[in-house]
Amino acid sequence: MQKGDQHVLLFAAIVCVTCSLLLSGTAAALREKQDFNVEMDRRVNVLKAFGVEVANEKGKRIITDDDVIATFKKHIFEVVLDRNGQILEGVSSDDLTSADKKKKLKLPLYQWSEEDTVTRYAFPISGYGLWSTLYGYMALEKDLATVIGVTFYDHKETPGLGGECSMPWFMDQFAAKIVWADGKLLPFEVVKGGVAVKYPSGCLHCVDGISAATITSNGITTFIREDLALYDAYFKTIRGS
Repeated sequence: MQKGDQHVLLFAAIVCVTCSLLLSGTAAALREKQDFNVEMDRRVNVLKAFGVEVANEKGKRIITDDDVIATFKKHIFEVVLDRNGQILEGVSSDDLTSADKKKKLKLPLYQWSEEDTVTRYAFPISGYGLWSTLYGYMALEKDLATVIGVTFYDHKETPGLGGECSMPWFMDQFAAKIVWADGKLLPFEVVKGGVAVKYPSGCLHCVDGISAATITSNGITTFIREDLALYDAYFKTIRGS
């Protein structure tokens, strides 16, 4: 190998090592900010499910990080439940492992309080659509029967098809729907073809499906029913039934 070639290889090696160190350092420096942004996004979506106005009509966020933190501190208390509806003392969502989340072995629950009285409840909902796992939150009124709101904020469904699940027209349908009556959970349904077609007289536990996205719609139906059933063990202790 000629001396000139050695210099070229040495120079390339130095550039590669330097770039790697710079990238690693930048990633480490930004990790804390990235983690903070992820946590803020989670909290904003909890508030959105609770009915707090977090964005304008164009979808631009209008609530500041400080407002999010202050609202959580003033109104929201988190508990974690087991599958039997028992509160796990000293456990928060930050303590949950990937297995806990994937298998839903431990269940975070957010309680909204006004003057020390719990008036609303919110919990994570998630499950498979067509191409991905969809993540969101559902909030219920104090009666634990009436939906306040639902938000879907993380998924990889096809834009314009299953991806419509995170659009306002779809999520806004959930407000005021009924998920529990006469001592039992109602069979919540995302209806292919529309509620008015399948249920001409109306359906208080149904929303219109997404055109050309049957698998995504069916997935949402399935995991909302499953997640409501998981939390109902605890909700029954509050309802007294």
